[in-house]
Formats: sequence, structure tokens, C-alpha cells
Amino acid sequence: MAKIEKKLPFWQREGFTPFILLLPAILVLVLVVLLPLLFSLYTSFTGYRLIRPDSLYNFVGFRNYERIFTDWDFWVAFGRTVLFLTIALNLEFLFGLGIALLINRITWGQRTLRTIMMFPMMFSPILVGYQFKFIFNDNIGVLNNALQSLGLSDGAIPWLVDKHLAMGSIIVAEVWMSTSIFAILLLAGLFAMPRDPLEAAKVDGCNPWQVFRHITLPFLMPFAFIAMTIRSLDVARAYDIVDVMTGGGPAGRTELLWTMIARVGYDNSRMGQANAMAYVSILLSIAFTYYFFRKLIAARRYMGGAN
Repeated sequence: MAKIEKKLPFWQREGFTPFILLLPAILVLVLVVLLPLLFSLYTSFTGYRLIRPDSLYNFVGFRNYERIFTDWDFWVAFGRTVLFLTIALNLEFLFGLGIALLINRITWGQRTLRTIMMFPMMFSPILVGYQFKFIFNDNIGVLNNALQSLGLSDGAIPWLVDKHLAMGSIIVAEVWMSTSIFAILLLAGLFAMPRDPLEAAKVDGCNPWQVFRHITLPFLMPFAFIAMTIRSLDVARAYDIVDVMTGGGPAGRTELLWTMIARVGYDNSRMGQANAMAYVSILLSIAFTYYFFRKLIAARRYMGGAN
């Protein structure tokens, strides 16, 4: 048998079978992920403009990156993205924790509530953006009409036009869409929580707040940091909701990193500079991912888990 196996072509040998089976997936990853990444990395060192295809070969070195580090608008958008990410993640965690605790205490209709809870995350971000753009509309918006009908407002409130309210309106839409991710993961943590520590704490005379603060919450934090890691990557690349609701306005007050990158790359046709911005913005995603990963390890150590 060994002699017969040596005469077979290498792609028919038993040890090569896993590579043959993985080859379609590898080819898809190379064509869809690796090649576009390499191409965008190359163009970030060129003066590539969409309206001038010949500029693809205009190599300018680190000039695009030098412009970024001296571009005040880019760093304002960078800081605004960090602020947007921080507020959205904390609100999603708090609301998700509250929803998970409430559903965990319900003994009837829990499966139905868990199904309903997943509905917001099933909607496309573009659809959510249009929904909340209609809700916050100045003239025909549901929110303004409700406030005026209840006598809580004398006139139309420009939610998406006012420089102080526009970002808050986007955060509301983002939180509504993604809170369910935190709620689902935290609810899974509540289901997996052992009952012995809770019962021992009650026997020792701990009140509900002490049980939650010292037992329930530390046990749930690894699940929370997993959700924060996932959501930080999504929020750092936020584009759809912002573009649909405000387009980065008014006067750029809601422009985040990826709306700015899209404007520079497609509206201004400076694709080389836009790709350089994209690679710098990746540092934001890496930083938040690393931070939450370290917090996850610390939480697991606190609970006596493995590294």
C-alpha cells in the first residue's frame, strides 16, 4: 500500500486532502480580503485619484500620512469617533444589563421576550437610519408631533440640524439597534451562573445589592467585555446610520472617521489619502480590541478562570 501511495499524484494523497477541501475558502479569502487590502495599502502611498486612473502609478511615499498627522479635521473626527464609541458602548451595556436582569426574573413568556429582544439587531443599519431620520424629522417627525401633542414643546425641535442635538440623535439610533447584543450575551451569562454562590451569599445575610455587586456583576463582566469587543469594531467603523441621518452635518459636527474617509475618497476623489486615513483609523479598532481583551483576561482571573 505504501508503494502504491507513493505513485499517486500529490493532490490525491491522504495527507493533502485537508488542503484540497480548504482551497475554495482560501481562494475566496485571498480574492475578497487579502488582495483588496494589499491594493489599498499600495494606493495609500500614491496620489491616486478616482478621476485620474493614471495617478495610480504616482508614488508619493509617506506624503498622505504626513498630511493626516497635520490635518486638524481628521483628528477632530478621530476624537469625535472615540467619544461616540465610548458613550454608545456604555449606554448599550447599561441598557443591555437591565434588560437581561429583567428577562431573567420573568418565569412566563421568557422565550417570546428573548425572540422580540433580537428584532432590532436584525434590521439593516441603513433601514434603522431611515427610521430614526423620520422619527427625528423637524416637521413630520413622530417625536416632535408627540411632544407637541402632549404640550411638552411649543415648536419643532431640529433634532438632526442642531449642532448639539444631532450627535445625540445618532447615538439614540445606534443604542436602540445594538443594545440587544449586550442583552443576549449577558442573559447567556445569567443562565450559566452557578446558584451555589448566590445561595451562600443570601445565607450569610447579604442584601440584593451586595449579591449583585460582588457576585453577579463580576461573573457577567467577561460576557460584557466580549460584547464590547464585538461592538467596538462595529461602532469604530460606523458609517451607515450617520450618513443616512445627517450625512456628517450640520457643518461636520457629526462627521466620524468613516464618513470622513468616504467623503475624501468618493466625493473628493482622493482615494490615496482616504486609504491612508483608513489605515490610521485601524489603530483605533486595534486599541479598543486590545483594551477589552485585557479587561476580559483580568475579569476571568478575578473569577478564578484560566487565562
